[in-house]
Amino acid sequence: MDRARRPRSVLAVLTAALLAVPGVTALSSAARAADADVAVNGGFESGLTGWTCTAGTTVDSPVHSGRSALQATPAGGDNAQCSQTVAVQPDAQYTLSGYVRGSYVYLGASGTGTTDVSAWTQSAPDWQRLSTTFRTGPSTTKVTVYTHGWYGTGAYQADDISLVGPGGSGTGQPPAAPAGLKTTSVTSSSVGLSWSAVTGATSYAVYRDGTRVQTVTGTSATVSGLAASTAYSFQVAAVNTAGESAKSAAVTATTGTGTGGGPSDLPAHALVGYLHAGFANGAGYTRLADVPDSWDVIDLAFGEPTSVTSGDIRFDRCPVTECPGVESDADFKAAIKAKQAAGKKVLISIGGQNGQVQLTTTAARDAFVSSVSKIIDTWGLDGLDIDFEGHSLSLNANDTDFRNPTTPVIVNLISALKTLKAKYGAKFVLTMAPETFFVQNGYQYYGTGKWGGQDPRCGAYLPVIHALRDDLTLLHVQDYNSGPIMGLDNQYHSMGGADFHIAMTDMLLTGFPVAGDPDNVFPPLRPDQVAIGMPASTNAGNGYVSPAEVTRTLDCLTKRTNCGSYATHGTWPALRGLMTWSVNWDRFANWEFQKTFDGYFG
Repeated sequence: MDRARRPRSVLAVLTAALLAVPGVTALSSAARAADADVAVNGGFESGLTGWTCTAGTTVDSPVHSGRSALQATPAGGDNAQCSQTVAVQPDAQYTLSGYVRGSYVYLGASGTGTTDVSAWTQSAPDWQRLSTTFRTGPSTTKVTVYTHGWYGTGAYQADDISLVGPGGSGTGQPPAAPAGLKTTSVTSSSVGLSWSAVTGATSYAVYRDGTRVQTVTGTSATVSGLAASTAYSFQVAAVNTAGESAKSAAVTATTGTGTGGGPSDLPAHALVGYLHAGFANGAGYTRLADVPDSWDVIDLAFGEPTSVTSGDIRFDRCPVTECPGVESDADFKAAIKAKQAAGKKVLISIGGQNGQVQLTTTAARDAFVSSVSKIIDTWGLDGLDIDFEGHSLSLNANDTDFRNPTTPVIVNLISALKTLKAKYGAKFVLTMAPETFFVQNGYQYYGTGKWGGQDPRCGAYLPVIHALRDDLTLLHVQDYNSGPIMGLDNQYHSMGGADFHIAMTDMLLTGFPVAGDPDNVFPPLRPDQVAIGMPASTNAGNGYVSPAEVTRTLDCLTKRTNCGSYATHGTWPALRGLMTWSVNWDRFANWEFQKTFDGYFG
């Protein structure tokens, strides 16, 4: 027998007996009417109306009952909580219950005025009922009910959440949906929005294509970081302590055209490679003039500082004692001009594995600008590649907003790059080659984290990329020499196959909440700004993939075909191309990487 149903049978008998006695009918009806389900939209049939969620959505499968259920996915710094504030009566008894699926799922109530309560399950492969009770304090008029998972443990589902007890005197309701949403400005990378104020709203959530991207307190917002010549849909919801309203009617806007970030004469699909110009290794020395025409952007490796914090960058060509076949300076300059005449771009790459650069002072910033300018002018180069690795970039403990960085090495680098871009103008090529730890790892972790203890380098490139996104020609993250990284599917992806490159690139082209914060979203880059970094051969670095896996990566991202386990959030035929370490190692491997690129893009 179902023990949960026995008290109901006893109550039914007592109720029948009371109704048989004249004069008590009204009293019994009133007593039964006092207890009701005071939770709003506990079955999620109206989307997330009434609920405020950090990482939640509604799904039509699996559901416990009705058409919809909640699905929320915790990240490394977020437990994916969904909550609503409900009006209650003081000194009253309440029962909170609901059905959940997943691992480490919690259902609870806070602000009760007595003892806050929760129930949880370690593992619920199918729907499991959670239930708990509490009594409100003598002056309590509202409580917050919530459900959440646990950090990084995967998605959970919840449905049919109820709070049964006497209703409060307040409305405990979310505000009405905003009206009058319209666009106020449209550029190639941003859309301005405004709407009418809503009575009782304390803030507004802005949605782009169904994903919350901002929370603002006023009645206007600008959504930036958008791709040029692309249509977007926007909605706004009003928020107060009781939760979030239904979304407004949608407005659409198509961003304008714009090259942004660099010269317009790059080919639609470009092959980028690093040339060992200052050293020799097992790959052997390759003269610049001998680099095949397939290579569209050639990064001279490397410019390095005289000391870590000096900002004084020097480019020393490989000496003849180390590189017996090295060309003269005159021949090197002639090769640069010949490449440029053929439409190629030749850049100086700063940093690399051994070139730690920390612009800790404004003096170091100014030395960086001066010395890099001298290298560019001396050799007649087209621009600059930033390949800061190791401990070059890290975030101070109180630096938590990638949009407004305060750490000196970050702020000074941004200032230096903007100065160089302004000095050389629209034709200046600016590229970056960060490691995954400094970019995509920011989806889970940013700096030292809310509670400290994390590696301060986590996500440290994000403020630099964001500040320079309108000046950035190419971002080619090094999808190699990387540990496992969590993708937007909240699964860890490891090197060695197409799925890693697909997941990492999808994050750049879709955007992602930094450290799991839905109010702190790193906006997507344009596809023409993104190339995929891969090792040219097994000798070049960990994470090599075969030509077949390179092709599968490109098929999935540009055509949405031949995909594996990772589902992309879009299709990007304008993806700029591929980057590799290095030209020398590709020559060593009989130009396998170059041949794969040429065979795919022609």
